[in-house]
Amino acid sequence: MHILVAGLDYKTAPIDIREQFAFSEDELPQALDQLRNMKSVLECVILSTCNRTEIYAVVDQLHTGRHFTKKFLSHWSRRPVEDFEHTLTIKENDEAIRHLLRVTTGLDSMVVGETQILGQVKDSFFNAQEEGTTGTIFNELFKQAVTFAKRAHSETAINENAVSVSYAAVELGKTIFGDFKGKQVAVLGAGKMSELTAKHLHANGAPDISVLNRTYSRAQELAERFLGKARVMDELEQVLAEADVVISSTGSQSYVISKGMMESILKKRKGRPLFMLDIALPRDLDPELASLENVYMYDIDDLEGIVQSNVAERTREAQVIEEMLETELATFKEWVHTLGVVPVISALRSKALAIQAETMESIERKLPELGEREKKVLRKHTKSIVNQLLREPVTRAKEMSGEEDADESLALFTEIFGLEEEVETAKMAEAAKLKADEIDQKERSGQEEGRRAPLLSPYAYAKDVVIRS
Repeated sequence: MHILVAGLDYKTAPIDIREQFAFSEDELPQALDQLRNMKSVLECVILSTCNRTEIYAVVDQLHTGRHFTKKFLSHWSRRPVEDFEHTLTIKENDEAIRHLLRVTTGLDSMVVGETQILGQVKDSFFNAQEEGTTGTIFNELFKQAVTFAKRAHSETAINENAVSVSYAAVELGKTIFGDFKGKQVAVLGAGKMSELTAKHLHANGAPDISVLNRTYSRAQELAERFLGKARVMDELEQVLAEADVVISSTGSQSYVISKGMMESILKKRKGRPLFMLDIALPRDLDPELASLENVYMYDIDDLEGIVQSNVAERTREAQVIEEMLETELATFKEWVHTLGVVPVISALRSKALAIQAETMESIERKLPELGEREKKVLRKHTKSIVNQLLREPVTRAKEMSGEEDADESLALFTEIFGLEEEVETAKMAEAAKLKADEIDQKERSGQEEGRRAPLLSPYAYAKDVVIRS
């Protein structure tokens, strides 16, 4: 088995390409199910943010995994592979794991060290887990990545200087206006990005913030937090006529503000300049707005470089995390390797304890006069002998699991101790246990019968997992 990630981000693809591969929250369940049903894909997670769309997958073969991941993206975007292949980056095994750790800690973000991506990765994993498209490998890997990112941010100073896409948006506005005093600001949308934007605007002295959202209650909730005013979307044209600054981050699949709409509004503005910033993906603002007189429009690709003074310090801290990351990668690889040795150790213990139990039965038959105390002493000491004899073989088996020829070494180990039958029994028992746990989980979570199972047991993975440098 192999791990791969295929994706495009702000470094490889401009926004007009990225927005064609964005997945809305409502689309994710269908997309995950469709991806999981692609040939070769055993587990999958889809990460879709304003700056990146990435497909994480556990696949049985790398070449077929690459092919069918591209095919999925092609089908979903309704574009031939040839149109986007040059913007697609594919990483495999160690590089894929390293990439996830870098993404989760914010090292791969436009603004180095930003923390919003941590929540986005966590949400993407939970969504996939809820849809039944993760299993043994990703359940461990994504939990480890999230835990590592939290530790990296707490143990370094990488996020001491406030930097994020929303922060950069406000900083860009300040370069144009100097400050926001006396400026009327409109925030379109009431999601996380809008919340962070409103927070930075308020901290930078914006006295009059209007929040517009399709769900008025959400707009009202956000506006109240920053002493702003909630408005309904029907008031958009009126707001645009009054505003000095418009920052948009909705979940709309089409333009919220078109060139035609803005042309009629400009007549009412009487030449007053309007600063417009689109931090949504897909974009909220028609790119043609930039051609209008007195309209100064920017999108998220224009934010790169806005906060370089803080990025320099973050880059130094990022190097510390890069070093921590290599240890984390080694820890995960060690965990993967132990999967292969679990059934072998279990089988060895089972066989040894079965021999000990048979020996005790024979002793009790031949010495019927033994009392319960004597039998208890004999059981304790015969088990102690078994445990002492197993200590070195078990230690050696664990060491073998981390070696390059682990499969061959463990196969020889199994043959020497005659454990073939016991190993097979251990695998079947684990598979049955996982299946029972899955059914129980479905019943408790209210999921419908027939939802996809958690793929393969750890033992099934352990047989073929290959994650090597």
